[in-house]
This record gives sequence, C-alpha cells and structure tokens, in this order.
Amino acid sequence: MPSVLVVGASLGGLRAAEQLRAQGFDGSITVVGAEPHPPYNRPPLSKEALSGPHQDVPSLVSSLAFRRRSSVDDVGWRLGLAVASASLERGTALLSDGAVVRFDALVVATGLRPRRLPAVDPTGGRHVVRTVEDAAALRAEVHEGARAVVVGGGFIGCETASTLLSLGCVVTVVEPLPVPMGRGVGQEVGSALLAHHREAGVAFVTGQGVAELRGADGRVTGVLLDDGSTVAADLVVESVGSHANVEWLGGNGLDLSDGLLCDNHLRVEGRHDVVAVGDIARFPNPRYDDVPRRVEHWSIPGDTAKRAAETLVAHLTGAGVPGTAFTPLPTFWSDQFGLRLQSFGAPGLADSVEVVEGSLADLGAGTVVVYRRGGATVGALLVNVPVSRHAEYRALVLDAVQLV
Repeated sequence: MPSVLVVGASLGGLRAAEQLRAQGFDGSITVVGAEPHPPYNRPPLSKEALSGPHQDVPSLVSSLAFRRRSSVDDVGWRLGLAVASASLERGTALLSDGAVVRFDALVVATGLRPRRLPAVDPTGGRHVVRTVEDAAALRAEVHEGARAVVVGGGFIGCETASTLLSLGCVVTVVEPLPVPMGRGVGQEVGSALLAHHREAGVAFVTGQGVAELRGADGRVTGVLLDDGSTVAADLVVESVGSHANVEWLGGNGLDLSDGLLCDNHLRVEGRHDVVAVGDIARFPNPRYDDVPRRVEHWSIPGDTAKRAAETLVAHLTGAGVPGTAFTPLPTFWSDQFGLRLQSFGAPGLADSVEVVEGSLADLGAGTVVVYRRGGATVGALLVNVPVSRHAEYRALVLDAVQLV
C-alpha cells in the first residue's frame, strides 16, 4: 500500500489528510509539522487572541485548535519537527532530528513565515504575529499607554493596530506605500480606509520606509524613518510580508522563486507524485487568467486540499486527473477599527472600481465596492454589510464570466 507524506501541520496539512481519506485513500499518511502544536486557527491571533486577557501558549492552543475528523484518527502526526531536506527522486525526507521518512507521494503544505526588518539589533520589544507563541509574547508586553509602532499597513498590520488601540496603546502604523492595503483593495478604497483609521485614533505614516531601529539596553525605543524623523516606540510589530517555506525542497530542480510552481491540478511542476496545498502553492486560476499566483486567503487551504487530494489519489490509483478546471473563489474577512471587511474574488486584479452601495466617505454605514477587469467582475468588497447579504455578492462574483 503506498504511503503519503504531508509536510506542514497547519490548516492546509490537516485538510489535505482529511481530503485524502475522503477521496478513498486508505494507505499510510504521515503529517510532519515544525510547530509542536496540533493544527490551530491563525486569523484570531491578530484579533480575539490578542484582544483578551493574556493567556499562556497551552491555553491559546486549546482555544484555537481545530477539531479533527474521525477519518484521520489513524494518521501519524510528528509535531515539533521540521523537514531539513527532501529527495523527490528517492522519495525520502530528512527530519530535523535526523530521522528519514520514506514516501510514495508528497503533499507540500509548509506555508509561510514572517519577513523581518533587516535590523539585527535591538531585539527586545520586537514582534511578529504568526504563531500562538508570537501572540502570547506580544500580549504580555501590551499595557495602557504603551507606544506601539506597526510596520506594514496590510491586513494583518491593520488588524493588529486596531487590536492594540483597543487595548489602550498609542499606535502608529508605518506604511511605505501611499495607502494601507492598496494592493488588496485598490487606491480609492485604501484612501478611504486610511481616513477612517486615522479618525479612529491611529496615527499613520505613509510613503515612508524604516531606515533603522533605535534602542537602549537591548530594547527598541524608536523607529527611524527614511526622512530622518523618529517615531518613539515601546514595542514594534513587524508586518512586512512573508517568505514561503520552500528551502527544504532545494536541490530538486524546482522553481522556488515565489512559493512552489504548480499546474492547475496542483501538481508541482507537472510531477504526478507531488502536490502543494495552501498559500505556498503558485497555480493558475482559469477564473481569471493563466498566470500562476499564490493566494494568501483563509479559504485557500481547504479549496487546494480538496483538489490536491483528488489529483494525488488519481495518480496513486491509476485513474485520470479531474476533468474540470480548478477555479476557486478566494474569500477573506478582516476586522479593524469598527469595520468588518468581507471580500470575494480577486480585487487586486481589477482595472476599474465602482461603489455600488453606500459611500467611501462613510464606510461604517455600509459600503459595497465591485471590482472589474476588462469589464468582467473579478471581485467585490463589502464593508459593514449584513451577513444576510453576503451570498448575493458572492454569487455575483462567482457567476461572473470567466476571462479565459
């Protein structure tokens, strides 16, 4: 009976194991994960997990852990171990403890890790938000009146800034681009969000990068900007993007330049025995075009796990790969400064934007923005719109004419 190795034990790895069983694979499945915890939900780390009283790591894991389906009770879990290297030709993976795991097929679900500012020192007071350990460490340093600087005005940065403000911190967001979240929602909406966030009480410095971190006694005391000014800081949250965890696949002749290049079946560069799952997978979505892209949305691990499992089981059983194109609809939500943002589709691909309900001048009252490319609807953003109406706009985007 063939064996499958799943590398990565977060949501993507869990869903991959579940979907392999759902597709009828009854062989051996081993899941290896670098974190010592069972799979848990990450989006609350910048929201609920950070906004409440300080919790220790075990408590956070307990509150955020996903419930496993009984179908994966027989799956082997090797947690707290990274894969140091792998040979696809030999079908072997070397673990960080020196053990070697053999496999007939491989699921890559190693995800991302945060980028860090290039400054080496100071180290104290610097944080990222990716793991339960990160959230616990940041929450332990938060107190009324703490001066918090969030570097990076993307979705995670703005969510974290909103939570820190609610906890009584004096918050400044430093964003090198002209508006926050511009890549995801466009300049017009980004400008409206910037105005709303400033009105909520957070200071924004846009169009400026970080030149240096200032410190004393090993702790950060300020952020020196490109223009020579300094923002005082008791703590700094670095939300400056991410790296794909692909280094362990080096030496296999793969394109690792931006995640892992896959075809529409999620086969890694056409290999039949290797698939990728989650935000590490760079694949073409015919809903939009034939350009392979990574998608860092919460819906993607589940969507890609189902297709990857179908593809892998078809290979292992000698059946044909799925005949239908894989056209997932990316979705995400974000809570920040009294706004609930819900997105369907790919607003970042748009060449035109139309406000179809409400006004960008009053986002809190409820606003709907539709994004189009070449006249075809590619996305919709709902701000403070009742959940009862979400299906309407999801259907609008889902049913839009595909471009290719």
